[in-house]
Amino acid sequence: MTIYHWILLALIEVATLLHVVLRPHREPASRLAWLVVVLILPALGIPAYLLLGDTRLIRRRRAHGLEIEAALPRPPVDPGGAVRVAAGPWQPSFALAASVNGLAPTCGNAASLAPDNRAAIAAMIADIEAARANVHVCFYIWLPDESGSLLALALARAARRGVRVRVLADALGSRQFVRSPLWEEMRASGVDAREALPVGNLAWTLIRGRVDLRNHRKALIVDNAVAWCGSQNAADPEFRIKPRFAPWVDIMTRWHGPIARHWQFLFAADWMAEDGDDLTALLTAPLPEPQGGIVAQGIGTGPTVAYGAMPSCFAALIHAARRTLTITTPYFVPGEQVLSALMAAARRGVETTLVVPHRNDSRFVGAASRSHYPALLEAGVEIHEFVPGLLHAKTMVVDESAAIVGSANLDRRSFELNFENTILFEDAALARAISARQRDWLAQSIAITPAMAAQTPLTKRIWRNLLAMMSPLL
Repeated sequence: MTIYHWILLALIEVATLLHVVLRPHREPASRLAWLVVVLILPALGIPAYLLLGDTRLIRRRRAHGLEIEAALPRPPVDPGGAVRVAAGPWQPSFALAASVNGLAPTCGNAASLAPDNRAAIAAMIADIEAARANVHVCFYIWLPDESGSLLALALARAARRGVRVRVLADALGSRQFVRSPLWEEMRASGVDAREALPVGNLAWTLIRGRVDLRNHRKALIVDNAVAWCGSQNAADPEFRIKPRFAPWVDIMTRWHGPIARHWQFLFAADWMAEDGDDLTALLTAPLPEPQGGIVAQGIGTGPTVAYGAMPSCFAALIHAARRTLTITTPYFVPGEQVLSALMAAARRGVETTLVVPHRNDSRFVGAASRSHYPALLEAGVEIHEFVPGLLHAKTMVVDESAAIVGSANLDRRSFELNFENTILFEDAALARAISARQRDWLAQSIAITPAMAAQTPLTKRIWRNLLAMMSPLL
């Protein structure tokens, strides 16, 4: 190499380092980790940072999405929800959630839990069969298996009888489905089906933006009044693309009332960003009639959100806990904000419980999760590993009074990279119902003790801690 090549490489390295230092909204640990990698291993670190170091969408898609979301009308503020929240202990959590999308708490909602994965699919199909005007669906993973096929055929039938059906399926997570005959059958029946965040030419996509920034949302909205929220994809619990970890154990909630408009807002933003038709009229229609007494608020996060909204919302609710706090998540790789909040809750006497899968479909995530066990156990957090399958439910219940349920995991991918949808709610009956489901999972789990954590071989501890150190790079 000539002196000019070395000068060029040095300039590229300096430019990369400056970008690492100046990029806004990055945690100090992440910034430091990238600086070390780029400085010590520039040949590896520079291309890795260009591909994975920035939470960037294709510039046109990001600008288009931000413009659409800013212009979409928000539902009117619900006075009942505002009064209930202001008078309760969860006001800071709801206030922080409102800052994410400009969606205020709603009152007058009713909700129920599906008994299991197959029952959730059957109930969603029943809602689709009863639809009169419109059905909107968004899934990260949609498989052409029994559940995915039944759902697709129900949507095709709805479209044939004149219901306006719009479908978003993530281009990467649902790649099998969008290439299947079912996809074409839906379209032929009149379903407007689109790929979310299409990949196209992989090399060109990588140059323009990160291919691993995905639409991880799971949502069904029927007639602007009924909405489904939870962790379940459009797939059988046997999850045949990863059968050795089955069954996938999820949670899905069905909502009826004004909160459905929050889900409609998030769907509209995604839909119109993928060049779908304008859904503004649905957002300005009269709100659904009150159906119950649950206060609920939608939270939609993703790489277009300017700050770490999701970890802030989780941490705010954790800090509000006074008696009990139970969390289930399949992927536990938290940042310092959530990790510190969890340990602080346990230290101040809150009965704090974390439930994760015993066998994780990602060896790296499973190992990184276990690196946090010693510190959590020392602080007093109870850790349990679910044995029968992959516990995929993302739930947080506080004092059996308030909770978060949705698509977001407690990991950096959900916090910073993927588009997620989550509901924050206050209601003792629903919180207790989710808490009862959590206890069922706990009964099928093994408790991790400090002695068990201490017996981990040195080589495993090194490996786990190295992976945990690498997590800020992603």
